[in-house]
Amino acid sequence: MAIKKYLFTSESVTEGHPDKVCDQLSDAIYDEMVKQDPDSHAGIECLATTGLVLVGGEARTKAYVNVQDVVRRVLKQIGYDKQEYGFCADDVGVIVTLHEQSPDIAQGVDEDKDKEQGAGDQGLMFGYATNETEEFMPLTLVLAHKLTKRLAEVRKNGMLSYLRPDGKSQVTIEYENGKMKRVEAVVIAAHHSADVSMDKLRADIKEHVILPIVGNLVDENTKYFINSTGRFVFGGPPADTGLTGRKIIVDTYGGVGAHGGGCFSGKCVTKVDRSGAYMARYAAKNVVAAGLADKCELQVAYSIGVAKPVSIFVNTEGTGKIPDDDIAEIVKKSFDFRPKQIIEHLNLKRPIYQKTAAYGHFGRKDPDFTWENTDKAEELKKYL
Repeated sequence: MAIKKYLFTSESVTEGHPDKVCDQLSDAIYDEMVKQDPDSHAGIECLATTGLVLVGGEARTKAYVNVQDVVRRVLKQIGYDKQEYGFCADDVGVIVTLHEQSPDIAQGVDEDKDKEQGAGDQGLMFGYATNETEEFMPLTLVLAHKLTKRLAEVRKNGMLSYLRPDGKSQVTIEYENGKMKRVEAVVIAAHHSADVSMDKLRADIKEHVILPIVGNLVDENTKYFINSTGRFVFGGPPADTGLTGRKIIVDTYGGVGAHGGGCFSGKCVTKVDRSGAYMARYAAKNVVAAGLADKCELQVAYSIGVAKPVSIFVNTEGTGKIPDDDIAEIVKKSFDFRPKQIIEHLNLKRPIYQKTAAYGHFGRKDPDFTWENTDKAEELKKYL
């Protein structure tokens, strides 16, 4: 058989990237609602630009949330706390235009004595898992997230004090017959102050950010692109308007597999864009953890107001130890994809979502991320 070589790339962005700022704001506002009223319904959208945060969308809740306070607290946590950045928590304008959730949607979603809880919208969601890494995630994305986390870490701990909150990473890996061989390229865009030379920044980023993360995977032919435009002083929302839900590939699997198109942040757990995708990841990860396949992509689809999915599809890319159709039937027997049952099984009515909104919703070692549990793996092994 001929050796098959190819390159694959994934990217990540820091918590200070304009779109990620908006994701965190949307989820922080939802968290505040859930703290007071676990049954809160919400679809919160944010826009961030020069001197302004606009909060829109709908909500149905018994909670009172001081949205301005939440916005300013989150911006300070991220690091937008200096006027010289052109976007500062203390003086940014905050406009709130939240309205009540449509009663037409509520009648299809709410549970009563005659009807079980339905899906909050139609749509299709994907879950994915691979045994390529201990996180059961694609290695390109795992490394990209670690790089952006490291960018934030060396900024916040003062090691590279000239860094500012915005930033991006990208990792390209060379594969041979489906196995990781080497890192082909690393791309870093680091937001910085005007008083650092590009030579120093590039040397520092390579030494303190890149090599601690990917040093054992690079070789003499690895390419490094560090601030390849030569300057990144003007950054954050003033340089590039941010919107909630615009980094859906960063949030999921880094371009591996398919995506249904729906984002997660700002959405309550009755919206299957979020809860259905979490359950799909949970099922796919347990399939791989059980050894039923080396890779598993799972699609689930819903109709608004209807509890049971209209379809569940499994694709193991030829790595299944039993036929994909059989794995799909096992998933249907072992996992309940009705919205109420997802929410209960994964214990989703908790204020845990702000931290999901940067560095990926999947592959994280955090006990609050219940969709990362592999507690069903032993049960699934019996099907081998």
